[in-house]
Amino acid sequence: MISRSLQRTALTALALVTLFIQTTLRAETLPLVTAVESQPLKSQAKRISAALQHLGHPLTPAETKELDAALANTDDGKAIAAIQKVLDRRTLIGININPESRVKSTRGPAKPSLTEQGWSVFLVKVHNEAGVTSKLACTSPNAAPLQTRSRGAAEPKPSVTLADVPNRWLDVTMFDQKPLTTTLSGLELDYRIIQVYSRDAGKREATFKFDVGQGTQDLGFRSELPILFTCQPAVQVTLNILDDDGQPTTGQFVIRDSLGRVYPARARRLAPDFFFHDQIYRHSGETVSLPAGEYQFVFTRGPEYLIQRRTVTVPGGKKAHRENFRLKRWIKLADHRWYSGDHHVHAAGCSHYEAPTQGVTPQAMMRHILGEDLNVGCVLSWGPCWYHQKQFFDGKIHKLSTKDYLMRYDVEVSGFPSSHTGHLCLLRLKEDDYPKTTRIEQWPSWDLPVLKWGKEQGGVVGFSHSGWGLKVDDTTLPSYKMPKFDSIGANEYIVDVVHGVCDFISAVDTPIIWELSIWYHTLNCGYTCRISGETDFPCIYGDRVGLGRIYVKLDEDQPLDFDNWVYGLRDGRSYCSDGLTHLFDFSVNGLGVGEKGKDKRPSFLGINAGDPLKIKVKTAALLDKTPRDEIRKKPLDQKPYWHVERSRIGNSRNVPVELIVNGQAVARREVPADGSIKDVSFDYKLTKSSWVAVRIFPSAHTNPIFVEVDGAPIRASKRSAEWCLKAVDVCWEAKKGRIRKEEQDAAATAFQKARETYQAILEESFDDR
Repeated sequence: MISRSLQRTALTALALVTLFIQTTLRAETLPLVTAVESQPLKSQAKRISAALQHLGHPLTPAETKELDAALANTDDGKAIAAIQKVLDRRTLIGININPESRVKSTRGPAKPSLTEQGWSVFLVKVHNEAGVTSKLACTSPNAAPLQTRSRGAAEPKPSVTLADVPNRWLDVTMFDQKPLTTTLSGLELDYRIIQVYSRDAGKREATFKFDVGQGTQDLGFRSELPILFTCQPAVQVTLNILDDDGQPTTGQFVIRDSLGRVYPARARRLAPDFFFHDQIYRHSGETVSLPAGEYQFVFTRGPEYLIQRRTVTVPGGKKAHRENFRLKRWIKLADHRWYSGDHHVHAAGCSHYEAPTQGVTPQAMMRHILGEDLNVGCVLSWGPCWYHQKQFFDGKIHKLSTKDYLMRYDVEVSGFPSSHTGHLCLLRLKEDDYPKTTRIEQWPSWDLPVLKWGKEQGGVVGFSHSGWGLKVDDTTLPSYKMPKFDSIGANEYIVDVVHGVCDFISAVDTPIIWELSIWYHTLNCGYTCRISGETDFPCIYGDRVGLGRIYVKLDEDQPLDFDNWVYGLRDGRSYCSDGLTHLFDFSVNGLGVGEKGKDKRPSFLGINAGDPLKIKVKTAALLDKTPRDEIRKKPLDQKPYWHVERSRIGNSRNVPVELIVNGQAVARREVPADGSIKDVSFDYKLTKSSWVAVRIFPSAHTNPIFVEVDGAPIRASKRSAEWCLKAVDVCWEAKKGRIRKEEQDAAATAFQKARETYQAILEESFDDR
């Protein structure tokens, strides 16, 4: 005989099993909705079928046959039931909106199966008793942001931690585009489509919450529904990537499916894949996880490479797949000893991660430098995450550097007390903390002391994103209109260049008229500050590092090391461009740009009055055959500020190569932008000491060669000297209010010296009015 205790145990177990079965049945069987008219439901079913086809998850032939029969059935009751029978099998979640518009959720029959790194499509069945016509919204804590963008704090308090990352594995969106409507129809029965993305493989639980507007969530958390998914592993696609020379390399890839969706999904990315990019970067032999299917691969490696496209089919039923890619260059400037660089990129701030990682690591930044074929990348620590990022500064090139690709950490003075006078780019520093400071707030409140400090320790220093604060409503160069000097570009430059502490002024990442005008004016006054190219990645340009870049020439006996390269930047043995336009080996009477003349000054050429000049330069540019009006018809003060498309002459494939003397175009040649290298030459005679350069406006500019006639200094323009003299006063009025009281006297003295110097230059200058 069975004991009573054993009987009780058996009965309890039976009750639990019965409860489980009943719960399971309720979770997988949705109530039949009968109080609905068949005609609008049939129309809706057709739209659902078309939408599933569009999303790449069509009904099976058997399901299509079954639905077609239901649509053809003239018995309204049977048709309504048959439509629900077909569509309920695809339904993950059932929604009931009661007459008070309260929303509650229950499980549907669809198998909760997802694919790693892929989108799965399910239906949501809505029993709309209230007849609401609002949007059906779905949220999930598992789809919460995986990262937060920087808010500019030097010591941020991350709202997302590394501990949050494993639980935020999901992305979810309601599909409400055509052929569906954006809102519920108001019909008693509505089917909607939900798209669910899984970052991971394995078993994962997610909670979904639905509402149709504020106050519609049901009491007792019945609008929330936890579901345990099985996420099938994606196919590991190995990318074998060969460079143009056949050697393994790093490539840039944009991967889209037939609907244009980007893989891996941006919202679920962590570094080194950036969530604000479409592209990813992979070294040869590395993988990307993709569900089985067909994809469009767009691959390249920076502006010196052609952009290629290929359809790739990832087969089902396999754990691994392999694809081979061969990159193709249209030009290689390093073969001509010209080495590219972007001296202004960031690993924190702006678009970058504030949380969970306070920016990204050197490994992530090096991957992007390699993937864009930048020979030199300068990663600048600045205000956001300053105290976290400065740990990577050590006063030398980073250990991840190779013989052909160098990365170095340095400083942008941004988010510091002097930022209002212009952001400074400090390269080749030995020490990154200003003397006697431990906090950002203790640094000087104007730029000149910081520039002097940088120079004293052997640094190469200049201004970043120079055009900000120098806005003028003008399209001519140089502009004689006076800007307000009211922002964070090369504002105090007008004073600092007089004191001999500014090596370069940066361009390419601000409107070209604004940044070049002040430079042209100071060149006309005899100053020799050079120009460089940058992106301010990912702040001004977040698309890619190296969209704005500088190319520096090294001699045959000079290895690519940071000192050689940055000294070439300092000496102006360089040009800056968008990377699609090139002006290299620029020379005047055989003296190459940046080379030392007889008096050992870089780029200085002495001639006698009447001597002819022979100017030579090699040019190359690449334009699509078809004009891109979305770029070339934009005003000059809209991005992209420098781009070869803006240089296109009419509807041709030609661009203008201009000889610039003292800021004026005095001669011009047209060259085809077909990727070929062309030799261009000019003959010219000077009437006074002048600076000479070559440009393709607005996409490339050489540094100047300074030609002194009979030993006289360059005093090219009274108008420029007058502009500079007035600019000192405008700058002082704009900046003095934010310079600390204890620094006011020193700043006033420095500004006064600039006034006196420009006044003397004005009296010596040629009258060009």
